[in-house]
Amino acid sequence: MRVDGREITVSGNLLQPLVRRTNDIFRLSMATVFLAAVVTSSLVTRRDWVALERSISGVVALLTPTQSNLVYLAYGVAILALPFAILIGLITARQWRLLAAYAAAGVIAVLALSINSSGFSAPRWHFDLDDRLRTLLSQFLDDPRWIAMLAAVLTVSGPWLEARWRRWWWALLLAFVPIHLVVSAVVPARSLLGLSVGWFVGALTVLVVGTPALEVPLDGAVRALIRRGFAVTALTVVRPAGAGPLVLWAACEVADDPDVSHVPRVVTEPPQAIVEMYGPNQRSGGIVSQVWRRVRLRNSETAPLHASMRRAVEHRGLMAIAIGELGVANSTTIALAALERGWTLYAHTQPRGVTLDATSADVSLVGPVWQALGVLHRHQISHGDLRAKEITIDDGAALFGGFGSAEYGATDVLLQADIAALLVSTTAIFGAEASVGAAIAEFDETTVLNASRRLTKAALPKHIRDSVPDASVVMTAARDEVMHQTGTDRIKAETITRFTRTQVIQLVLLVALVYVAYPFISTVPAFFSELRTANWWWALLGLTVSALTYVGAAAALWACASGLVSFSHLAIMQVANTFAATTTPAGVGGLALSTRFLQKGGLGSLRATAAVALQQSVQVITHVALLIFFSVIAGTSTNLSHFVPKTTVLYLIGGIALGSIGIVTFVPALRHWLGTAVRPRLKELGGELVELMREPKRLAIIVAGCAATTLGAALALWASVEAFGGGTTFVTVTVVTMIGGTLASAAPTPGGVGAVEAALIGGLAAFGVPAAVAVPSVLLYRVLTCWLPVFVGWPVMRWLTKNDMI
Repeated sequence: MRVDGREITVSGNLLQPLVRRTNDIFRLSMATVFLAAVVTSSLVTRRDWVALERSISGVVALLTPTQSNLVYLAYGVAILALPFAILIGLITARQWRLLAAYAAAGVIAVLALSINSSGFSAPRWHFDLDDRLRTLLSQFLDDPRWIAMLAAVLTVSGPWLEARWRRWWWALLLAFVPIHLVVSAVVPARSLLGLSVGWFVGALTVLVVGTPALEVPLDGAVRALIRRGFAVTALTVVRPAGAGPLVLWAACEVADDPDVSHVPRVVTEPPQAIVEMYGPNQRSGGIVSQVWRRVRLRNSETAPLHASMRRAVEHRGLMAIAIGELGVANSTTIALAALERGWTLYAHTQPRGVTLDATSADVSLVGPVWQALGVLHRHQISHGDLRAKEITIDDGAALFGGFGSAEYGATDVLLQADIAALLVSTTAIFGAEASVGAAIAEFDETTVLNASRRLTKAALPKHIRDSVPDASVVMTAARDEVMHQTGTDRIKAETITRFTRTQVIQLVLLVALVYVAYPFISTVPAFFSELRTANWWWALLGLTVSALTYVGAAAALWACASGLVSFSHLAIMQVANTFAATTTPAGVGGLALSTRFLQKGGLGSLRATAAVALQQSVQVITHVALLIFFSVIAGTSTNLSHFVPKTTVLYLIGGIALGSIGIVTFVPALRHWLGTAVRPRLKELGGELVELMREPKRLAIIVAGCAATTLGAALALWASVEAFGGGTTFVTVTVVTMIGGTLASAAPTPGGVGAVEAALIGGLAAFGVPAAVAVPSVLLYRVLTCWLPVFVGWPVMRWLTKNDMI
């Protein structure tokens, strides 16, 4: 390459890979919205469009027929020549990879508007005006397919074109609307359809193919370096442009040009530099990432937004100068300049020293690293990217590089984030004891303790966690060492997000509650009309029995936990448990809530999980035993086909079960999982049951609590049936409740909504209860045992959360 008479050797590949960038997605999204708007408005208000365009055309059509024909002819020549001019320009620039996308976009756009119910033909949405100029050129202007093709090829070739030519050609294409109105020869509405289709096809083609390689203005970069007294003699590509900037290594000699002799020289010995070049599409996702951080994190956690890619690069260069003045920067800024075609240059000297992750892990080096961070913090500067590869050791001193996230005048939050990040980076290299000790020696214990609250996955940025092996273990080790050296019993995690995990879970549960309650809401009017004839004393009995089931469930879980938690709080938790279990499929939310409550009550994770599993196991055993007992009492003559699956379904369930057993048997990974994960749990549960048999009093409490839960639900349904004048026995209702509830438990809907009602109504009908009684009885039963506790459970869950019980 020759620049201003200088011969410069360039080695390496300068081309960017084809990648799908954020602006490609934005372009396609906007094209989709525009196409939908044009198509919808054309279909819905086509007559209004025609009337409006005729009226406007009649008002602004000031040209005589001869003048209109000349304008029409000139514009037609320009539109006809436009695609060929773009094609010639691409061939001249040797953009061979673009030609296939260029041709594909044009052909697809034309075909998209040529297909109708009768085959291939052009749309005919214009007026038949006898005074129109009828020439070959006018047919191109009248045909929306030509406009669509032009829009498609312009969109595809846009990333390769210079901004000036791109703007002029788009202005020429969009000029068809005012020209058509002035000439009063054609309705532009159909051309808008061509424009929207072409833009959509072109945007989709660019997204599929990827943003192309752009011409790199190396001559401008060389001139910018020469102006700084850095006469480049050779450029070597270190890293092609892609997810990051184009990085080049530049060799030079001291500039001897008289015109630049007055410029301060910042060259090194030997003269060399690292040149980073950011293309116009290089950081298209930067603003999206910054906005997402603003939405997700609190304001104190995010730095001010950079308005553009150039401002972000300038910020990095200025921070390098500021930190260099403090003597802790490993490189010096050489040049920063805006180049042609939207590129930005940032050049700096080669980093001095050896990166921290490449050192011999000498413990004596951890002190200088923390001392260097102390220098930054005393000047109210945060680094923001304290990975080991951004820290170098030069002659025993620690230096920093990579200042893209640095902030001058940083807040206390950003300074604490620096300390937490460096704790992770240094702990991974030097160990927790040396790292925490050096941090406390440089800062005080309170500062390090407050910063250690950010040693969590949510608080530490992903690039920091990815820079160390097994980040979770490293964070735990650093946090434990901070507690040890500061004498603290517990470190509470810092909340950095706008919404905590608990708030997100509660929001999801509320949405689920609305979803599952919607089918019930539709039956509310008919249900309330039936309530006028209900016996409210029976309904009150059902409500009382429903409340007692929570006492039974609490007693069973209290005994499973060996009485190590508060029984009263456990009973209150059962109300919140109903909310969590109803709003999640298969009741998994209730199990998770119970486990969490026991953990907060002082039980370990394994002990809490075992207690919940034990309670559920005894509940199943008790349920099956009661079902067999009451089924025998009810007799075998009753028709249960309404809620018992058909033989085909039973065979299907059996086949699926056998197939699952076969898959587990023949797949090694599943056998390993069964042996390492499931079998130990089952063995532990079996041991718990055997141990429970040796404690009759505790066993009796658990069985009585589980039985009270099952029988209480049956008694509540029986009271609901009696409230509407039903004539069935408690034994039959118990069978219906247990069988119907068992079958509906497999339903995928939260709380079994829909499945429970259908199973119970069908079961009551099988025992001869009329539908006029069964339907309102089941709805009242669900109100008493499900919906009232659910709406009460929401504030109860918030109260438990506020008091740190869950």
